[in-house]
Amino acid sequence: MPEKSILIIGGGITGLSMGCYARMNGYKADIFELHSLPGGLCTSWGRRGYTFDGCIHWLVGTGEGSSMHRVWEELGAVQGRQIHDHDEYVRIVGPDGKTFILYTDLDKLEKHMLELSPADAALIKEFVAACRKMGAMQMPVGKPPQLNTIFDTLKSLPGLLPMLGTFQKYGKLSVQDFSARFTDPFLRKAFLSLFDLPDFPMIAVLMSVGNMASHNAGYPIGGSLKFSQAIEKRFLDLGGTMHYKARVAKIQVENGRAAGICLADEREFRADVVISAADGHATLYDMLEGKYLTDQLRTYYQKGEIFQPIIQVSLGVNRDLSDQPHMTVYGLEKPITIAGEERRQISVKHFSYDPTLAPAGKSVVVAMFPSKIAYWRPLAEDPERYEAEKKQVAITVMEQIEKIYPGFTGQVEVVDVATPLTYERYTGNWQGSMEGWMISTHNINSVVSGGIKKTLPGLKDFYMIGQWVEPGGGVPTGALSARGVMQLICHADKKPFVTSTP
Repeated sequence: MPEKSILIIGGGITGLSMGCYARMNGYKADIFELHSLPGGLCTSWGRRGYTFDGCIHWLVGTGEGSSMHRVWEELGAVQGRQIHDHDEYVRIVGPDGKTFILYTDLDKLEKHMLELSPADAALIKEFVAACRKMGAMQMPVGKPPQLNTIFDTLKSLPGLLPMLGTFQKYGKLSVQDFSARFTDPFLRKAFLSLFDLPDFPMIAVLMSVGNMASHNAGYPIGGSLKFSQAIEKRFLDLGGTMHYKARVAKIQVENGRAAGICLADEREFRADVVISAADGHATLYDMLEGKYLTDQLRTYYQKGEIFQPIIQVSLGVNRDLSDQPHMTVYGLEKPITIAGEERRQISVKHFSYDPTLAPAGKSVVVAMFPSKIAYWRPLAEDPERYEAEKKQVAITVMEQIEKIYPGFTGQVEVVDVATPLTYERYTGNWQGSMEGWMISTHNINSVVSGGIKKTLPGLKDFYMIGQWVEPGGGVPTGALSARGVMQLICHADKKPFVTSTP
């Protein structure tokens, strides 16, 4: 019996993962990527001897023996890869120099916070205890919710029940509301700086800190592109086919089923199943011409909150910063203006813990800011204005870092500024968003129960995967989204879902 064929739109982490699982389960798999490199948003780029990373700061699943580590092993992403575990998540420094250090050692963190604010002892102990609990939790990598039986549910209860209360309490509590409970003004403001996002659920903070504390959220040395290329290699070694500079213009539908795709250059490909791991808006409104939108999807694209696009200022610096904290958020005495918006703090991150990103004795420094894509669109109509604005952003950033590290500006050898339009141009992501739909206290239940439906009514043999159907996004979520849908396909074809490791 000939192999069934699957066409996958998008060669980011989700699409690459889908290709790997398709090949493991005996399906012919082709991936179509509009760029010339794998990884999509999970990427890095070289500039005059420096490598600037645009994605992974830390990665859930780096701890050997964890459930997510097994997934990365299946995808060939972590074998032989050195992992760096940070001693600190981040530092928050006030304008007066007062400092809050979010240590990844929870005993050290608790002691430090109690020294900052003894009056908040009860809340501090509550926070640290919740981080410990979340650090012990394994990401669910079993069957997708649609395939779970009552026996599967009963089997998972012993592991889920101890976490249920924590999820219920902190899933519906925003970081803003939790921060407001601190009596100490500095700690209250510093804590809010960690995730200064609207209605961001506290449970996400606990999981992040908890995973770092349990050494299950380290940084893969080599950066994001190397990580993506490892999964691409796994896909190719399994017999898959990559098509680069292959922008999909249309998904072909025949008799109510997805039958193939048509590229922008008018080449056509046919298959038994079509999967979009690409931008959700382009998939639904362009490739499918808006014909299969559900009420839920319309609501998301008309009213849903996205992770706001970013500006990333990357600097190659002739200075060794390896003895400095790797990421610090500085409160500013006077606000600065970046892309038309007033900023009262600046986050400065260096990558000196990864020796592959800069020449010996030198460093890569990055500062990022949220930014609305609408600010940049009119500027881009005049290339000179656009480049001038990017230059001004870089100058403003360097002026602030100069105050922290005197002599810094004169040591900068390379400047690179990526705007929301940069992300949109290279990845096709709607509004340049890095992680798709924002996770909030209002949609947390849908996230836990499996996100947005992966199929569309009236369209057979088609699935959507990735950050536009998984609120909260992220690299592990993309891999799990692909793994889950592959299980649905195997179930529909009445064949067992299998995995293997290289």
